[in-house]
Amino acid sequence: MPDDRMTENIEFVPSESAGTEKDLPTFALIGNPNAGKTTLFNALTGLKVKTSNYPGTTVECRRGRLHSNGRIINLLDLPGVYSLSSRSYVDSIVRDILLRSTTEERPQPRQANEETVDGILLVIDALHLERGLFMATQLREFDIPTIIALNRMDLAEKNGIHIDIAQLERETGMHVIPVSARSNRGIPDLARSLAQEIRSTAGSGPEEIWGECAGCPFQAGYAWSCRVASACARKPQGIRSSRTEKADRFLTHPVYGAFIFLAIMLGLFFMVFQFAEIPMEWIEGLFTRLQQTVSGVIPEGWLSSLVVDGVIGGVGSILVFLPQIAILFFLLALLEDTGYLARAAFVMDRYMKRVGLPGKAFVPFLSAHACAIPAIMATRVIENPKDRLIAILVAPLYSCSARIPVYIMIIALIFPHNPLIASLTFVGAYVIGAAAALSVAWLFRRILVRGSAAPLLLELPEFHVPCLKTAFLGMVDRSRIFLQQAGTIILLISIGLWIITYFPRGDGGTEAGHLHQGRALEESYAGRIGRFMEPVIEPLGYNWQIGIGLITSLAAREVIVPTLAVVYGVGQEGAGEDGDDPALLSALRTARRPDGTPVFNLATSLSLLVFFILAAQCLPTQAVTRRETNSWRWPVFQFVYMTALAYTAAFVVYQTVSRVIL
Repeated sequence: MPDDRMTENIEFVPSESAGTEKDLPTFALIGNPNAGKTTLFNALTGLKVKTSNYPGTTVECRRGRLHSNGRIINLLDLPGVYSLSSRSYVDSIVRDILLRSTTEERPQPRQANEETVDGILLVIDALHLERGLFMATQLREFDIPTIIALNRMDLAEKNGIHIDIAQLERETGMHVIPVSARSNRGIPDLARSLAQEIRSTAGSGPEEIWGECAGCPFQAGYAWSCRVASACARKPQGIRSSRTEKADRFLTHPVYGAFIFLAIMLGLFFMVFQFAEIPMEWIEGLFTRLQQTVSGVIPEGWLSSLVVDGVIGGVGSILVFLPQIAILFFLLALLEDTGYLARAAFVMDRYMKRVGLPGKAFVPFLSAHACAIPAIMATRVIENPKDRLIAILVAPLYSCSARIPVYIMIIALIFPHNPLIASLTFVGAYVIGAAAALSVAWLFRRILVRGSAAPLLLELPEFHVPCLKTAFLGMVDRSRIFLQQAGTIILLISIGLWIITYFPRGDGGTEAGHLHQGRALEESYAGRIGRFMEPVIEPLGYNWQIGIGLITSLAAREVIVPTLAVVYGVGQEGAGEDGDDPALLSALRTARRPDGTPVFNLATSLSLLVFFILAAQCLPTQAVTRRETNSWRWPVFQFVYMTALAYTAAFVVYQTVSRVIL
């Protein structure tokens, strides 16, 4: 049962209070993946959490503070690891932090990462005691005070497992606190233990215990951990529930499991679309009303356009993604907490390995069909940095919902009276995007990030009811990160695009006023750039008007639809983003080149369709790539390679169709 004394012993305090970071003792939470480490961290710190990257890396750490018995303690949630002896990138980061924290000779910090800790909170899953104890054999080498949090004791008792805590303390030489992070059981006792005077406890057990670790460290360490687990824990035969075993026969089956995973993911993204639709409409309506209100207050001119189109429009373009991001991460957290996501990775690993990616890459790839921004953020489920980098680079190739208005507009232009061919073309656009993503991933694995995908190492945890609090805290954390870091860059990009589409005003700003007037747009820097780039895009079948659409669509892909409505004189009523406006389609069909031929013939339309399937026409996506990779190198590379790929494919399509069909 939850401990009612928790609120009496633990006070959640803001990170600004009581001293500087270096003055406070720091405990690092270390444990195996799926040991409940993050849930325990949330139970100790509440919402007072700060998430950031380790300096010079893309690996995240979460920091929080615990106030207990008059002491304030920093808590550092390190990535889950199975061993500190492997060559894994994440394992090496954890190992280097511990090395710098010992009293022994400290090595040069890796990439300027100066993180150190004063103590270790080793989180062990009571259901898998021997696996967690193996980590204890490695931690003793660092001579850092260590406390063991024996988590999920409620589930252990439910499964008939009895653990002798006193004997476990004698065997390990470490203080052991039984807890259940999900129900707050034992959390006050753990908080008091962390607040006590820090003293070295690692390796203080009998020497004969640790003597077994001589020779092969892995063999001796596992032998010791198995012996101690057997001596300290009594559990019935067949602890793994028959229901779990029966479920896994289907969930991990190479055929059935793939279909079940696909069905679950489709259901997940259906909920993302369905649940996010209403709040997205609220956000869009709110910012539309705000723009209308501000337009009525500020006199027409550059200041009004800056506030209405640049600032409010830019902020609105950021917040409209927030419901999808929040719901997606909340549902993914629930799936992971139930134990299913590990099984999904196991099933998909055999398929994704063929293109050099781990099974977990399938999750962000599916979410990319909603939006590339949450998809790139969802690559956090991939532990290996190289695998994650490839997934980030290719995720925008999958057709997102922002491309749908563009697809509708182009397909309605070329197949207005053939719904079957139109439907097949629409599906084909999605197939081309997915095929391009997997092909590019295969290519990058061989020439850019060499080597095979990291081998799959995971445990299949018991199924259990997910913790809503943990999922909610994770959702809040991810949403905050998106708004604070990516949102700032996206807003600057929006203002930058406003500048080139508003200035200069050939008429002094009195005739047109806002961005939505064709004459002003033609005379703007964007219009001039469109004319300047016309010789470059002419081999694709595009004119300078389409060039303006390519420029403005950098803010968001679907912006090309209202842009074309403006430059072809449809007016305000035809500037919507649905892509199927009759006035817009009529204007595009009647548009002519100087030689009298149609602008949007079959060759040009197919070329434009292929271009938008493959191009990086969404600078906010590059902003998120910058945030997730901690470097401008990769978003620039992503933009360049996708643009080059789109240009080449569109060139081939236009030239082929022009010569063969037209």
